[in-house]
Amino acid sequence: MRVGFLGLGMMGTPMALNLSRKFPLTVWNRTAAKYGALNREGVSIGKSPAEVVEKSDVTFVMLFDGPAIDSIFTQDFRRALRGKTLINTSSVSVDFSTKLAQQVHDAGGEFIEMPVSGSKIPAEQGQLVGMMAGKPEIAERVRPFLEPITSAAVYCGPIGSGLKTKYAVNVYLITMTAGLAETMSLATAQGLNLDSVGQVLNAGPMASAYSKIKIAKLVNQDWSPQARIKDCFNVTQLIDSAAKEAGTQVPLLELCGTLYKQAKEAGIGDEDMIAVSRLRGSNESPSKS
Repeated sequence: MRVGFLGLGMMGTPMALNLSRKFPLTVWNRTAAKYGALNREGVSIGKSPAEVVEKSDVTFVMLFDGPAIDSIFTQDFRRALRGKTLINTSSVSVDFSTKLAQQVHDAGGEFIEMPVSGSKIPAEQGQLVGMMAGKPEIAERVRPFLEPITSAAVYCGPIGSGLKTKYAVNVYLITMTAGLAETMSLATAQGLNLDSVGQVLNAGPMASAYSKIKIAKLVNQDWSPQARIKDCFNVTQLIDSAAKEAGTQVPLLELCGTLYKQAKEAGIGDEDMIAVSRLRGSNESPSKS
């Protein structure tokens, strides 16, 4: 079976590389500069998104947002979808995903919604968690294609359920990350040794593989992105909209969204999401060096 991949950003490139080690793969990206690692692996490069779909049985999409996906939905792309399966792993709104599923169906294809939980390192390790939504029989049919990129792929229900699950999970992730950043900001302001504070956190009951990675970045002031501030802010906006539609409130998430907006406006939107710590309690300017 042949696989396609559209979008070779921070997450897309490692996902595509892992898929290429098990399936014949054709990829496309808006800028050719991202093809380097894929070229070295002998992966086929598609001239257009439509060509990728034509050459593939299953195509993954990992683009920034809904408008980016809309931009590839040409007439040629629609024609290529007949008899094919499209798996969208991008973070979009439920309304957009519902519209996208209908467009794929109208074109004669099958659609699976599968946002993922995890950042650059889990993507490189093939350890993302997929949250699948759509027809259950199609979800089962595509499972073999998910094995190279996920440690688990959980079926969540009809279209929209995967994204809603990601929104809920990301409330925990984002608020936890902001809390960890604030912990280290307070420690810095109090003149504490950050390595010692990190050791205490790593030895405690709340320690996790994720927190240990972020603590190391804070201690070393390593702001290289695993999940960028601007992407995190985008997700906070999706969650806020979803909460309003559901008739509930997410006050902690709203506060975090404000912080990530400030960080983005301070010019550090391409840095790791833990770099939000630079806004408060740090001697370092939040402007990029």
